[in-house]
Amino acid sequence: MKALITGSEGFVGRYMRRELEDTGYEVTGLDRVDAQNTIRADLLNGESIREVIAGIQPEVIIHLAGQADVGKSWKAPRTTMELNVTAAINLMEALRESGLTGTRMVMVGSSDQYGHLGAAGVRVSEETEMKPGSPYAVSKRAQEEMGRLYAKAYGMNICMTRSFNHGGAGQRTGFMIPDFASGIARIEAGKARDLPVGNLTARRDFTHVKDIVRAYRLIAEKGRTGEAYNVGSGTTWSAQEILDRLCRMAKCPIPVRQDPSRMRPSDTPVICCDHSKLTGDTGWEPKIPLETILTDTLEYYRKLEAAGNGG
Repeated sequence: MKALITGSEGFVGRYMRRELEDTGYEVTGLDRVDAQNTIRADLLNGESIREVIAGIQPEVIIHLAGQADVGKSWKAPRTTMELNVTAAINLMEALRESGLTGTRMVMVGSSDQYGHLGAAGVRVSEETEMKPGSPYAVSKRAQEEMGRLYAKAYGMNICMTRSFNHGGAGQRTGFMIPDFASGIARIEAGKARDLPVGNLTARRDFTHVKDIVRAYRLIAEKGRTGEAYNVGSGTTWSAQEILDRLCRMAKCPIPVRQDPSRMRPSDTPVICCDHSKLTGDTGWEPKIPLETILTDTLEYYRKLEAAGNGG
């Protein structure tokens, strides 16, 4: 079966390729950089995307490409909307105009779409009211609504996700676990004296990226057209618990310093995924424990430091 992955050279995209290839798919990537078995293209160029789709004739598309930085979305809201909404529309239009409305498309969204939930964050189902609180979150909700609209109006075979936090080797800094792990690796290498941290009380749901891409494949194979699926482990950990576990893995004592610039009070002290809909429709369950996410990430940054690429 022919599969196309947009954003194939990103963190999740590389794992997605391996997941699909290991399960018998013929995979082509699409990205804005040059890579093996990857088409270099810009999803904002509708004409070139139509040519790509008509040439490949994919049976499955995993749409990962987009702008995923919440902070950047405040600085560049227009660009965020273009990369997350216009690009998705161009992709759906290319399928429709090529007569490929039966192609299964999995459009990846974010748990940020739910916004600030307060007490409701203890167990978040797809029925939980969405209150997006950033340009990024608004763009992902708009992307999902456009996917649902195309599924209904044109009979297109589209599923959407609301994916919770995920991690593993290769994830860039700017996210909590990589920030902690890279800081510890720098201290171990003698390049830093302490680890600056922010709010350590918030609890979040973390899933290994390998479990995430397996969920996307199963949604492609078994998901119901027009439906959105929460993808997450269903277990939460506080930032303090994660930091403590990583510090226990360190090769030396890790002095921790509270950094006021990193303190961002959260209106949602906890957000936990209810994945029962995904499990019911596809049989998916998370398999990889938090400890593996932490170990994989820390070893990744230790290797970068050893190679002189840790920054």
